[in-house]
Amino acid sequence: MNATYSYLSAVVALVAAMISSLRWLRVAQREHYIPGYTTRFALRWYSDRFRIGTPILGALAVAATLVVVARPEDLPYAGVGFLVVVIATLVAPRGLTYRGTTSPLRYTRRLTTLASLTWLMTLVFIGIGAVMQLGMAFGVVALILVPATVDLALVITLPVERRSLSKFVDAAAKKLTKVSPRVVAITGSYGKTSTKVYLAHLASSRFATFASPASYNNRAGLARAINEGLAPGTEVLVAEMGTFKKGEIADLCSWIPPEISVITAIGPVHLERFGSEDNILEAKSEITEHASVVVLNGDNHYLSNFAKKLIDQGKSVVMVSGKDLNADVAVRDDDEGNLVIYVGQRRVCSMPYLDISKTNLAAAIAVCLQLGVPESNLAESLPTLPVAKNRLNITTSDRGVTVLDDTYNSNPAGARLALEALERRKGPSSLAVLVTPGMIELGKKQFEENSFLGRAASRIATEIVVVGYTNRRALLEGINNARAEGFSPGVVLAKNRTDAVRWVRENLGSGDVVLYENDLPDHFL
Repeated sequence: MNATYSYLSAVVALVAAMISSLRWLRVAQREHYIPGYTTRFALRWYSDRFRIGTPILGALAVAATLVVVARPEDLPYAGVGFLVVVIATLVAPRGLTYRGTTSPLRYTRRLTTLASLTWLMTLVFIGIGAVMQLGMAFGVVALILVPATVDLALVITLPVERRSLSKFVDAAAKKLTKVSPRVVAITGSYGKTSTKVYLAHLASSRFATFASPASYNNRAGLARAINEGLAPGTEVLVAEMGTFKKGEIADLCSWIPPEISVITAIGPVHLERFGSEDNILEAKSEITEHASVVVLNGDNHYLSNFAKKLIDQGKSVVMVSGKDLNADVAVRDDDEGNLVIYVGQRRVCSMPYLDISKTNLAAAIAVCLQLGVPESNLAESLPTLPVAKNRLNITTSDRGVTVLDDTYNSNPAGARLALEALERRKGPSSLAVLVTPGMIELGKKQFEENSFLGRAASRIATEIVVVGYTNRRALLEGINNARAEGFSPGVVLAKNRTDAVRWVRENLGSGDVVLYENDLPDHFL
């Protein structure tokens, strides 16, 4: 290949790679800049069995790349192969848009740094090929490896980003020492945010309380929350702590040492990242190392067993339950439509029934009692208990449709609770609709749990709207299993959430009820 064609093809490949990378930079941003996840999502998209066009384009691109690399000097073959790769990588994956709908690309400082390094590495690689008069061959390889290049850039920038964040963490630690609030730390596979919201509401009846906002539960989020929101005079800080790997919570607790720690549950959420529930427990249990008091969900068998280990370490352990009156704090429903709070088997007070996790509420109450909130304050505050945003919020639309919004971070336990809420509102002649893309990050249990969800929903819902393709096969299997048992829900297959919402608006009216269970961002299938 002569130098002119080599340099020209190098320029075309570089421009195409930069454009193509916008998709994968968006995936990296949505997946919390974790190295490896960009490539993982690329492989998922290119193996999409429901939209066969993307796998075909991917296979053509790989085949064409092999042709170009094998015969770079044969211009007709190499040229056609080069064009195939350029077009395929710009067009595919079909459905993964450049701009995004539910999760548009945000041009933050970190994203700009990541994009710049990705493009620089691509430029250097393609430039070497151009100088060697192999512009086409190096160009197609660069195009095929764009997701992997983004991941490599993530690996390189990770230490730099961590050092950059350190100054904000140091400032937060100093502010925490100066204000000196009592610290309550909350973690768990699910239920963290709801428990935090309940606790902040109840504790504020007695103490000046600040809770980390939204889902600011990692190193950057908590540092920002403390630096921007922790005011002088704050008596109680409630910090939600999340983790994607072992050591993260231990790091958080090293500069936000809790007096009281809470673990809400151990389950298969993020199982894809951790590998097993035992590994999840090990990572979450780091939150107990500095605490003198630990509140555990006694209804969770992982935590009921873990309690014995903590007691042997000399920790003060408080067990809570949504069903067992022998727990230190229990919340149970009665026959009169109330939730009843028990402390040491003693009935303390009651409140109107809410569609919430009783163990999460029990954990919040247990922490308040440890802090010294009077029982009378709790009794007064419970009737006005808020519900965390997008966690089984219940509203009525202008057309009279009851809407159950449970779109945030669905998990098997939460989905069961939401289906129970749907069943309670189901009328004898009205439609009861479930809209869901299923649950994610359940690792080897994902197919099984989504099949269970489809089967359970079929016993309650009159219509099930399956959104997207990620869990379609598993949900349909569960629905078919329920049909074999005599249940007969209608099934609607929606390409995306927009189509699902449109169907709901066109088909539901006054008296009907719809449950939106989970909402996957559009970088999922």
